[in-house]
Amino acid sequence: MWAAAHGPDGAGYGGKTMSASRIPPVTTVPDDDVPTLLVKIFGKDRPGITAGLCDTLAAYGVDIVDIEQVVTRGRIVLCVLVTPPKADGSEGDLRATVHSWAESMRLQAEIISGRGDNRPRGTGRSHVTVLGNPLTAESTAAIASRITGTGGNIDRIFRLAKYPVTAVEFEVSGAATEPLRTALATEAADIGVDVAVVASGLQRRAQRLVVMDVDSTLIQDEVIELFAAHAGCEAEVAEVTARAMRGELDFEQSLHARVALLAGIDESVVEKVRAEVRLTPGARTLIRTLKRLGYQVGVVSGGFTQVTDDLKERLGLDFASANTLEVVDGKLTGRVIGEVVDRAGKARLLRRFAAEAGVPLVQTVAIGDGANDLDMLNAAGLGVAFNAKPVVQEAAHTSVNVPFLDTVLYLLGVTRDEVEAADAHVD
Repeated sequence: MWAAAHGPDGAGYGGKTMSASRIPPVTTVPDDDVPTLLVKIFGKDRPGITAGLCDTLAAYGVDIVDIEQVVTRGRIVLCVLVTPPKADGSEGDLRATVHSWAESMRLQAEIISGRGDNRPRGTGRSHVTVLGNPLTAESTAAIASRITGTGGNIDRIFRLAKYPVTAVEFEVSGAATEPLRTALATEAADIGVDVAVVASGLQRRAQRLVVMDVDSTLIQDEVIELFAAHAGCEAEVAEVTARAMRGELDFEQSLHARVALLAGIDESVVEKVRAEVRLTPGARTLIRTLKRLGYQVGVVSGGFTQVTDDLKERLGLDFASANTLEVVDGKLTGRVIGEVVDRAGKARLLRRFAAEAGVPLVQTVAIGDGANDLDMLNAAGLGVAFNAKPVVQEAAHTSVNVPFLDTVLYLLGVTRDEVEAADAHVD
């Protein structure tokens, strides 16, 4: 395949530079009506099966039109779509030879002739990621049925992860992404699984920017409640926080009301709070993997720079922005200084980070749990509601309702095996 062998700047074929006049002609895509043979092999997997089948077929001068293989629990299914043998009358001989080879390998073979079976996949292609804990046959049937109901066809399915949740990805064609996302969001809510739908294309693989909320997203805590515990007003602050996250209170007003309760606390409490912060399970894995992939990662928080600056340094984040608690004479004054990071502010910061990172907004991912994250989630190319309040789940592009932040990687097409392989590699 010339495209695979061709290197950058025209380098290919053993490193030699090829002029435009020497570029090999592009092979014409076979017409839909061209006859083909579908050769299907299945049985116990072992090394050499693919090579052995292709060697067997090579004796008849056939061309490979399509090829797919999957191995599940040590059982292989290998499908090869080929052109008919070039010599007249040799198709019967090919069939006999393939069956004989398969029998010698203790495999089964099926060969089907036909026409019109090399049609291109439909337009409107999407990746549908389904997370279940567990992923039941009933829920999978419901998702597949809803895909079909939107006019989509499932072209491929493969597993992304088997733990801590089961994650599978469907490659779907024939249905526009937005209607498919809407239909599956409704189905997911009914059956209790998490479903993300993103459009196929090069942008899914492009280097991107991921921006996260902090409280109850990157970390398990609400930072202001940690401060409040040292001020003896934890219950009062927690109630106001909960009402703000549900969208019942204006965030800026609630922030000032809560911070006022912290007046008089000694500045030394900041170090104690930093020590008490607990990262969400999977947070380090998510950030480490994203950085390996070339992503830039940032946080925006309605909390405080006294904590987010420390997180930025500890986790190697590219961006961080939050509110700043005013400190005078070593004491918290009960006020914040500078521009308040509220609901609109988070979306504004996402746009600013994207501009500084040189990443189009459509290639950004935002993760959050509260009502003050909604503008940011909707502004991003993919907004992920992470263990979020109902109002947030309903408005976001997709929801993740398991307590592992690194499951967001599966929504980006990264498999658990790839993560573990990268972690095992010694740089």
